[in-house]
Amino acid sequence: MADFDQELDASGLNCPLPILRAKKTLNAMASSQVLHVIATDPGSVKDFDAFAKQTGNELVESKEDSGKFHFLIKKS
Repeated sequence: MADFDQELDASGLNCPLPILRAKKTLNAMASSQVLHVIATDPGSVKDFDAFAKQTGNELVESKEDSGKFHFLIKKS
């Protein structure tokens, strides 16, 4: 896993809560900082992909590991 500036554990939360929490966290971060999101909702994979496209933030990494989904989002 690459370096990141902040981590958000959204495990156990269902759509759209992981996205909403990520959005709120990113809003408080500086441009080009990286947020690591951990989620357990399988729907979060397409959600974060769409979120990145809609917001212009970069989805640097998206992977699944032991039932948890990890996303690295770089703030634009």
